[in-house]
Amino acid sequence: MVDALKLKIKTLPFGTHVIECHLDDSFFNTDEQTEVRQADVDVTLNVTRKSENTYRLEIACHGTVTVPCDRCLDNLDLPVDVEYCLNVEQMGTELDDSNDELLIVPSQWRELDAAPLVRDTVLLALPMTHSHENEDDCNPDMLGALDSHRVEAVPDDDDMSQSETTSTDPRWEALKKLRDQQ
Repeated sequence: MVDALKLKIKTLPFGTHVIECHLDDSFFNTDEQTEVRQADVDVTLNVTRKSENTYRLEIACHGTVTVPCDRCLDNLDLPVDVEYCLNVEQMGTELDDSNDELLIVPSQWRELDAAPLVRDTVLLALPMTHSHENEDDCNPDMLGALDSHRVEAVPDDDDMSQSETTSTDPRWEALKKLRDQQ
């Protein structure tokens, strides 16, 4: 699966080449730990060699990933339906990934590993917060445990009543008078 995403860019013939693969949870947790517990994602990678040193990658990912709900920690299935295009140029001696639409790779590279690009494309397509749309879908036992540990909010200085503010340090009162005179 991951080997299919290793592109032999130096020997790739001109034209468009289609690579299809299926991703599971091991793909997302092999190199670095992610929140993905399960995955069922189909990937289509269109690689077009335009010139001797220019390529275009079109990544399309469709399926679902399972992550923990931020509220109750139960499994939450999230749909994945994302497409991403990236131009790749071979030039120079250093990698430059500072542009979202252009990846510059060193001229001496013979292979481009598209796996991190695919992984990031899927992970960035997920919402920032992972929680059930309806709180009723969350685990009631976990919600009960959260409620039992909830702390009452401490009032801000603005929320204090007038009687609480009269017991301030007299030096502050003198400063308030100076401020009010101006």
